[in-house]
Amino acid sequence: MFDDLRKEGDASQLFQGEEVEPLLDAPKKKSSRSGKKGRKFLGMTAFQRFVISALFMLMVCAVGLATLLLTGKIYLPF
Repeated sequence: MFDDLRKEGDASQLFQGEEVEPLLDAPKKKSSRSGKKGRKFLGMTAFQRFVISALFMLMVCAVGLATLLLTGKIYLPF
């Protein structure tokens, strides 16, 4: 049913014989949400973002453990 939809739209009988001039010759902007491969967030690749998030998780765990040790909620039996 929708196999040749793009071809049918290009071969439309609606504007046959009329030339349509573009209003502006400005280049088209690329969408930031285009599904292109290798998309970056804050200039980082996926692996770099993973490393940053893993380091952040380790820092949170270390600060939490230090806080628990300092407040006396837990202790290390050495």
